[in-house]
Amino acid sequence: MSITGSFIKQFEAEVHLAFQQTGTKLRSTVRTKTDVRGASTTFQKIGRGVAGTKARNGIVPLMNLTHTPVECVLEDYYAGDYIDELDEIKMNIDERRVVASAGAYALGRKSDELIVAELEKATRNIGAGNEGLTKGKILNAVEILNSNDVPDDGQRFAIVGVHQWNELLNLPEFSSAEYVGDSYPLLKGAECRKWLGINWLMFNSLPVAGGNRSCFVYHKNAVGHASGSDVKTDISWVGERAAHFVSNSMSQGAKIIDDDGVVEIVCDDASPIV
Repeated sequence: MSITGSFIKQFEAEVHLAFQQTGTKLRSTVRTKTDVRGASTTFQKIGRGVAGTKARNGIVPLMNLTHTPVECVLEDYYAGDYIDELDEIKMNIDERRVVASAGAYALGRKSDELIVAELEKATRNIGAGNEGLTKGKILNAVEILNSNDVPDDGQRFAIVGVHQWNELLNLPEFSSAEYVGDSYPLLKGAECRKWLGINWLMFNSLPVAGGNRSCFVYHKNAVGHASGSDVKTDISWVGERAAHFVSNSMSQGAKIIDDDGVVEIVCDDASPIV
């Protein structure tokens, strides 16, 4: 019993560690809410305030901010597998880590998938399918964010595909930029740079349609990700298989909060890199 207990305890710890380190790349780039209770939660979208003057000893004018609640529905997701009894007894750490990482990666990809699905709902898009990611498209996207008064506060992000990343490396302004370092620990483990005040990430699971890949530039507060349960692990014995069944689960959801802060850039995913 002590061996089994030790196995379960270590396994759960490794699942959580793998999920946090490499399971999800995008969760830290959006507005997050954790420990949600219930089937949904609400992100508040706050309107612009207007300042005014007042007479001496007069009443301070109100900004009359508009509050628009944005509901985010949570869904339950699962990823399971079996671990043979002999592997347990031998405490084969490498094999256990393989299964733990696989479950965490699957859930992490689902988290990113939820976020990307919301980014796809952006109404502002740039680019034709007959050309790749160009400097003109990028500057156009930045202009849209600036025109919408999206804060340039270091919390702007851009996610691009592998092909688009190589196109960016052909731009001297991008390739000569310094790498994002320890000041951005949330981006560790990802290919990333900072340019034009935007944190650029290479992300290999962006949607492709008709040979065109959708890339996105957005502000962190424009998209929300809610979690009722991060990664929960349940391990039960299955006698007929002489193995423990490991069930990893989580309850999460994502929602676009402010469409003004998201720009989609459509790029030819096979355009020549010159």
